[in-house]
Amino acid sequence: MVHTMKKSLSLAMLPLLFLLAACGGSNSNEGSSPSENAASFNDGDVMFAQMMIPHHEQAIEMSDMALDPTVGASQQVRDLASQIKNAQDPEIKLMKEWLTAWGKPLAPDDGMDHSSMMSGMLTAEELSQLGTLKGQAFDQQWITGMIAHHKGAVDMATAVLKDGSNAQVRDLATSIISTQEAEIEELEALLVATP
Repeated sequence: MVHTMKKSLSLAMLPLLFLLAACGGSNSNEGSSPSENAASFNDGDVMFAQMMIPHHEQAIEMSDMALDPTVGASQQVRDLASQIKNAQDPEIKLMKEWLTAWGKPLAPDDGMDHSSMMSGMLTAEELSQLGTLKGQAFDQQWITGMIAHHKGAVDMATAVLKDGSNAQVRDLATSIISTQEAEIEELEALLVATP
């Protein structure tokens, strides 16, 4: 009798275990495939992904500049640049997968240049000027630019938490806020330490 009860309880628990296993990835950006993620999204989610991709791409471009050995960036700046690049490369890939699954273009198709609307983005002139600097001058300009850039990303992530509806987008936005706020603290400490 006890054995039969245990067996029926085990069988009754199976659907619950499958449900828990399916939900287990909710805290991970890789928890669901892009096609599963296509079920629920709104314009706020789409705009976030379309704007955050070029925003991240510029952070990676800035990181590549810092990692160029001819620039002479400090070890702390190079370490942060590697950390930023390693975090944001996979996030770009993920957001591109979402947009593809949603049947949306990778950039807004309204013909406008949205880079000027994105908080914290460096202008082409600022990027070009950064590329002419070396050593401590580069470090100081790079740190200042990256602080503004990260604050812009935090603003965008905060906005999608208010306006978006997709669970994976919300997870990524929360992760961006947490990671980049911690990096802003590191960058601000470095800026104070940079002569």
